[in-house]
Amino acid sequence: MGRRRYSLKEIIDRIAYCPVIAAVKNEQDLAAALESECEVVFFLFGTILSLAGLVQRVKAAGKVALVHADLVEGLGNREIAVDALKALCVPDGIISTRPPLVRRARHLKLITVQRAFILDSMSISSLAGQLSVGKPDFIEVLPGIMPRVITEISERYATPVIAGGLIKYKDDVLAALRAGAAAVSTTCHAVWHM
Repeated sequence: MGRRRYSLKEIIDRIAYCPVIAAVKNEQDLAAALESECEVVFFLFGTILSLAGLVQRVKAAGKVALVHADLVEGLGNREIAVDALKALCVPDGIISTRPPLVRRARHLKLITVQRAFILDSMSISSLAGQLSVGKPDFIEVLPGIMPRVITEISERYATPVIAGGLIKYKDDVLAALRAGAAAVSTTCHAVWHM
């Protein structure tokens, strides 16, 4: 597979085939994710020095690699951080809570995931502004165990929803998918093997 990046259509097809995304927070998680059926891996850890090798392992396994730009040690929160990630790691895309980083990644032709923590009705209302800035390919809604909120967001916006956070059981996955999520992301190894 080398260092080629997957297209948005290829990623959507892979998510449709396996809607569970492995979210990894250390190298042990990564090893387990590489053995799982998951087609997509979200990196929730790494440094500017380690990520290139970690992303390469995912790509060598034929999986899609998306890096959470906000969680990379050694990178700032400026748009140039996305340029550095693209040049150093060659991920398929990035995840961020910061709309300007999402916008920059989109400009660089990376797949984009806008991560949004939904705490109350104001969080849902402010999502429109965030999406208008970054125009992401996906919205990751956290926590992902709120079916009614997932339904509301998936009906309100044309952007596909990924449910993330606190997904620990098969019922959580099924509820999120029934509510309109295109996929779920989870750090729970048991869910990766559903």
